[in-house]
Amino acid sequence: MQELRVGGHRLEHAWIGPGPAAAPTLVFLHEGLGSVSAWRDFPARVAEATGMGALVYSRLGYGRSDAVPLPRPLRYMHDEALETLPAVLDAMAVREAVLVGHSDGGSIALVFAGSGLPQAGRLRGLVLEAPHVFVEDVSIASIAAAREAYAKGDLRERLARHHGANVDGAFRGWNDAWLDPGFRTWNIEEYLPRIRVPSLVIQGEEDPYGTLEQVTRIDRGSGAPIRRLVLPRCGHSPHRDAPDACVEAIAAFI
Repeated sequence: MQELRVGGHRLEHAWIGPGPAAAPTLVFLHEGLGSVSAWRDFPARVAEATGMGALVYSRLGYGRSDAVPLPRPLRYMHDEALETLPAVLDAMAVREAVLVGHSDGGSIALVFAGSGLPQAGRLRGLVLEAPHVFVEDVSIASIAAAREAYAKGDLRERLARHHGANVDGAFRGWNDAWLDPGFRTWNIEEYLPRIRVPSLVIQGEEDPYGTLEQVTRIDRGSGAPIRRLVLPRCGHSPHRDAPDACVEAIAAFI
């Protein structure tokens, strides 16, 4: 797997399809327990369907990227959006981008899009899978259940396939932050009115980590048009539960 260096740290990444000089770039931002490998073949399928290049990278502390000190700050998604993502786009010479963000990655995409940073001017659109803009009781309950599954079930073993020696740091960095009492006030709705590119928001009807109120608030608050896709019999990972529907919807949106 290829590497890039941002802020003195090594980030695992992969590039699929045409380079940034030849076509716009899909930039994949993974979930709170994700990585390059956890996306499986989905980035390649979307790149093929759209004719765009795809940049997929593991954030610091995930996959085969460098480890991160714990505990993570409760503003870790803001830090990713306002510091790391702009640096990644610069390092990879991305000229035009569509961000494809899942869960935490979707939240990072929203903060970046509404940040007013110069790099946000390169955006052409957002694809948001199960994003969060505020904290719900259902989210906390499911994240608490994940802690139990990690301690007593096979979740750690399954995550180790993607994070290797980073697995404990990857899990605790996400889980401890979300379950910190101070995180209950986390909210990124202030960034929505400054978004200037259209969004496709994909939400599963059976998502245990968030409700359709997340989509409603994005729709109500965004400064640009929203297209929503609500998938039946679909949980928190639409690109795994309904990959064909997601690829089709993203290609049509692009």
